Amino acid sequence: MCDAPDFDLEPYLGFDPDPYVERTFSSWDSLGWRSLLLQRFHHTARAEEVALPATGDLHLVLTVAGDASMETHTGGRWQRRHWMPGGLEMPVPGVASVRRYRSVVPLRTLQVHVPRVVVERTVAQVDGARIDYERAAAAVASGDPLVEHTMRALGAAGAGAVDDLYAESAAAFLAVHVLTRGVRPPKVSRANAEGPWLHKAVAMMRDRLSDPVTVADMAAEAGFSVYHFIRVFKEATGQTPHRYLTRLRVEEAQRLLRAGGLSVAQVATRCGFGSPGSLSTAFLRHTGVRPSAYRN
Repeated sequence: MCDAPDFDLEPYLGFDPDPYVERTFSSWDSLGWRSLLLQRFHHTARAEEVALPATGDLHLVLTVAGDASMETHTGGRWQRRHWMPGGLEMPVPGVASVRRYRSVVPLRTLQVHVPRVVVERTVAQVDGARIDYERAAAAVASGDPLVEHTMRALGAAGAGAVDDLYAESAAAFLAVHVLTRGVRPPKVSRANAEGPWLHKAVAMMRDRLSDPVTVADMAAEAGFSVYHFIRVFKEATGQTPHRYLTRLRVEEAQRLLRAGGLSVAQVATRCGFGSPGSLSTAFLRHTGVRPSAYRN
C-alpha cells in the first residue's frame, strides 16, 4: 500500500475552502483511507475569483448535481465550461488556477485525489513515454465513462466499511488510465514508418482477412509490445490497426461483390465479419452504401 502518500491533511495546503464549499464526506475521516482521498462537496451558488494553488496529485472532479457556468484562468484567457451532472474535470497537476462560477441550482461534486507518489510511480512504468498532462486533462473533460464509473463506485463504497486496499486499487487504475490518455507518442521517422515491421503487420492482415486477428498477433509479428505497436502504427498510417484491418476487409468484400457468385452472408464470412449485419455496418461506413446496393 501507499504508506506515505504525498499529501498531508489537505491536498491544497494553505487554501481555505469554507467560504465556497461544505464538505459532507471525506474518506480520510470516515474510512481512514490513505491511498486515495474521496470527498463530497456542496458548493455555494456563486463564487468570484477563487484562487486554487497548484498540487502535484491527480485531482478528478465529477459533477453529480447542478447547472453551473464555470470559468477557469491559468495564466492565459478565461476558459468557460458548463458543469452539469456527469461532467468531469481534471486540473492540470502543478498549475495554479483561478475560478469563478454561477450555478442556477445547487451544485454538488464528488472529488478524488490520487497521491503524487502514485502518479510518479505510474509515469515511470508507462513505457518510458512522455506524459502531456494538458492532453490528459482535455481527454478527461471530453468525457470518460471509465473514470466516471470508477468515481461513482468509490462514492458507493464510501457508504460502507471498505478498507484501504479498495482505495489503493482504484488509485492505481485511475493513475494508469488517465496518464496513458496523455501519452504523446514519439515521432516516427519516415524510414521507420516504411520499415519491415509495417510490411510484416500489413501482410499478416491481408493473409488472415477471414480469420480472427488480434492486435497482440499483429504486434508480435512486427516485434513490438502491443502498446508501442498501436502508437507507431497509427503514426505511420494515420489509422489504428483495427480500423486499417477493417478497411482491408471492406476492400476485399468489394472485390468479391463485384465478382458475383456469393451471397452477402458468404462474403461476410470470407472477409472476417461475424455476420452480414456487421459487414453491412462497416461497408456503409467506408463506402457510403450497403453491400447489396453496391453489388447491384
